[in-house]
Amino acid sequence: MLFPRSQVIILGRTLAQSRPWQSSNVPLRQIGRQDFLGGSSFLRRRLATESSSASVSPPPPPRQSRWQGFLQFVGKATLITTIGGVGALYYITQREKNPGPQLPFDPDKKTLVILGSGWGATSLLKNLDTADFNVVVVSPRNFFLFTPLLPSVAVGTLNNRSIIQSIRYITRHKARNVSVIEAEATDVDPVNKLIKFADNSEVRGAVSSTAIPYDYLVYAVGAETQTFNIPGVKEHACFMKELNDAERFQNEFIDCLETAGFPGQDPQEIERLLHMVVVGGGPTGVELSGELHDFLEDDLKSWYPELAGKVRITLVEALPSVLPTFSKQLIDYTQSTFKESKIEVLTKTMVKEIKERSVILQMPDKSIQEVPCGLVVWAGGNKGRKVTQDLMAKFPEVQTNRRGIVVDDFLRMTGAEDSIFAIGDCTSTAYAPTAQVASQQGSYLARHLHQMAKHDELQTKLSRLEALAATVVGEEEKKATLRDVEMTKKQLAKIKYRPFDYSHQGSLAYIGSEKAVADLPFMNGNVATGGVATYMFWRSAYLSTLFSLRNRTLVATDWIKVKLFGRDVAREQTERPIISP
Repeated sequence: MLFPRSQVIILGRTLAQSRPWQSSNVPLRQIGRQDFLGGSSFLRRRLATESSSASVSPPPPPRQSRWQGFLQFVGKATLITTIGGVGALYYITQREKNPGPQLPFDPDKKTLVILGSGWGATSLLKNLDTADFNVVVVSPRNFFLFTPLLPSVAVGTLNNRSIIQSIRYITRHKARNVSVIEAEATDVDPVNKLIKFADNSEVRGAVSSTAIPYDYLVYAVGAETQTFNIPGVKEHACFMKELNDAERFQNEFIDCLETAGFPGQDPQEIERLLHMVVVGGGPTGVELSGELHDFLEDDLKSWYPELAGKVRITLVEALPSVLPTFSKQLIDYTQSTFKESKIEVLTKTMVKEIKERSVILQMPDKSIQEVPCGLVVWAGGNKGRKVTQDLMAKFPEVQTNRRGIVVDDFLRMTGAEDSIFAIGDCTSTAYAPTAQVASQQGSYLARHLHQMAKHDELQTKLSRLEALAATVVGEEEKKATLRDVEMTKKQLAKIKYRPFDYSHQGSLAYIGSEKAVADLPFMNGNVATGGVATYMFWRSAYLSTLFSLRNRTLVATDWIKVKLFGRDVAREQTERPIISP
């Protein structure tokens, strides 16, 4: 059967377009007449082949390697972590920046007055449940100072505001309102339970002194630097105890450098100006010497190349060794490190006098030497403040220790156990006057005061129930009241006051050249370690000890900034005016 002409034309076009002899590799001469005219099997086969090939899906994309998949996972995880971290940081900072409402003063609560804002007082405030008392803080400074990092501020490694935290930051996040008064305590009246204080700031109002009553007093005023009545210490030495001491040292140290670079200066005068003497081989003196060495090596050699090689650092200690509370191997390691750093260590050497341009030393052989120097830093011991001595004088029979206030096992002042507690450097205990001891005393006292408040509350409740039981007429109501009385007595009996027990967490000290020493308790002994790894531990330990996220961020940022850009060598013109040419 022949196809119609129109179908033949369409069929011819279809065959011409598909060219089956090319796709199937069949020669034209092998295709018979029946395939074109008489037979439809070829057409059907061809149409089926085209339809089946058209229904085949496109080839899949090439598979990604495991490495590409891992990188994509890491990228997504990093993005999610970054977004989550930024969000958490923003939430925490805003929560700290915007404290919520507080309970007002309760006239039924007892008044607790805290004198001071150092380690002991701040630790107490941080752990105290202010809902138990009406709390008043009186301190001549309205901030807490992280004293272990003070030597870093002295050489410009850290900014001075990075290691201070406002007391109101702590008090505004407490349950009940805490009154903060920036004033200096002038007298304590333990008989009438009164605190007298005065405003000693530069700006004063119409009322600059007053007194407030207290039910309980926490005496934590700290101590001042012990000079041992050595002539010239107060007049010519720079201390290292307060924030303004570090600022003064930084300013005077740069001043010595600039003065040594003055044209026409005598070589002996240059040598004197560039000789720095640090008195005191404890952690403060050792860390300041190490920080000074870093300042010299990392920065002064770049900005004062003509003077840096002439800078000398001498550490003077009256005892046989520096860091006397550390183990012997760490003492030896510190002294060998100082020797490599060209820091001269004079042990068994006493300061007899400090003059404007020199220091008089008594050497181990009892000979007297006058050592010229440009700057003397006094990092000696502690002695009680005048207000502390006056308070102790009111209990002459029991307060006879010259080191400080004598306290019992519960940190109560002997002679005033019913109302006065004393913590920190102002006390005389079996423990060293360190920040670690004061901090643990503050934490303990917060728990002890909470137990006392709970005891007082139960005692008041018991008195009320006993009075009610005496007036109740109904038998059932009286039985219920007596059951409440018995239950309250049992609760009172469960309250036990535990004495203070100090737990030593170890000692740390930075010795310069990115090295530190650590004496840490482990099991039943100590682990003594020193070096670069200990230095990283020293930094992480201090970061974790700082009181707020703000301080941690500022200190870490300062460390990074100094690593990248170095320390600032500009000197503030605070003592003399700038004279225009």
